[in-house]
Amino acid sequence: MKSLFSYLERNKSRFINELIELLKIPSISADAAYKDDVLKMADAVKISLEKAGCDKVEICETPGYPIIYGEKMIDENLPTILVYGHYDVQPADPLELWDSPPFEPIIKKTDIHPEGAIFARGACDDKGQMYMHVKALEFMTSTNQLPCNVKFMIEGEEEVGSESLSWYVKRNQEKLANDIILISDTGMIANDIPSITTGLRGLSYVEIEVTGPNRDLHSGLYGGAVANPINILTKMIASLHDENNHITIPNFYDKVENLAADELAEMAKAPFSLNDYKEALGINEVYGEKGYTTNERNAIRPTLDVNGIWGGYTGEGAKTVIASQAFAKISMRLVPNQDWEEITELFKKHFESIAPKSVKVKVTPHHGGQGYVTPIDTIGYKAASKAYESTFGKTPIPQRSGGSIPIVSLFEDELKSKTILMGFGLDSDAIHSPNEHFGIFNYLKGIETIPMFYKYFTEMSK
Repeated sequence: MKSLFSYLERNKSRFINELIELLKIPSISADAAYKDDVLKMADAVKISLEKAGCDKVEICETPGYPIIYGEKMIDENLPTILVYGHYDVQPADPLELWDSPPFEPIIKKTDIHPEGAIFARGACDDKGQMYMHVKALEFMTSTNQLPCNVKFMIEGEEEVGSESLSWYVKRNQEKLANDIILISDTGMIANDIPSITTGLRGLSYVEIEVTGPNRDLHSGLYGGAVANPINILTKMIASLHDENNHITIPNFYDKVENLAADELAEMAKAPFSLNDYKEALGINEVYGEKGYTTNERNAIRPTLDVNGIWGGYTGEGAKTVIASQAFAKISMRLVPNQDWEEITELFKKHFESIAPKSVKVKVTPHHGGQGYVTPIDTIGYKAASKAYESTFGKTPIPQRSGGSIPIVSLFEDELKSKTILMGFGLDSDAIHSPNEHFGIFNYLKGIETIPMFYKYFTEMSK
């Protein structure tokens, strides 16, 4: 596209500063204490879309946080691209592990990002990647080079399950009609090894409550005679994996697809150093299901992990107590064909069945979503591949991700559209963790690549 690079150079500082201002807003959807900040962020997204050139922008109310809808329709005979992103972020805890305050963005150089990276909660997931699309639209409209129609749907509940998005999509199918959905909420292998995500795992998230005696008890007077809910809970959780780290829930693997040898061979082409992987994480050895490589374990195999566990006394000093209750939060990452609601029910049935009679167990489902695989022989994928080639100078590698974006399968079911996952983050960007960041190179490269996707998708759709 004409003048794209020069436009980026002229506006580089402004694009970075605008993102920094958005990152200062603590739009944490999981915590009601931040409701006003989430709504403030929604207003900021609306204003940014208007300034970027959308002719119509709406703050659409839902049962939860609003969805920002914007559109630039230039010709009904041209293809329509629907861009999805989210403006909410994960909680920043534990705050003491951040090198700088999570909502006071700073730019620092790192070994991976020698040109600098923006450190802040939401920098990569997903404010930085969402805002790339806004700036890409700004370039195309301001230079009169938008080749097709574009719609935006930016939500505020992705980090808590996207319940209101499902409600909204089902009620606005005609409004959201499109030819392809474009999402940047994933990553790529490395800055010099572009890749396109072609698969996502599904998710089932549950909370467990184990109750024993009707009150906390003195561990000397009652220890050894009354079931300790914390002891029971840890034993039950430990039983969910066998000696080969295989999940023991009956029928859990019934619908798990075993990939063909040629597809596994394609996956293996992605550059990977086990030593670098361990060094980056500060571990001496990897761990997981026997018989699979690290990249297979974290992309094409299902998992079960404890995300939090608590009960009893955890304050300073000692308190000799047998807690009345113990709690845990568990997530299961699922592969395509595993239905998250079915897996949730299998977990609930099994976990309740292995509980001793000395305690009561309650399993509460939170949220979930289906896995997704996008074919690489579609116009959408080919256009994305060509876009990366034009800006990176290399053909991107198709790659399955271990992460989950449950709404992708919802879009296909409700809008009958395929999704292209053009992510520009890196595994090292620490999303959901302290010191989350997003490289300046990656941010600007996304703004440069997205218009090329519009161009090639429009050309290939003729």
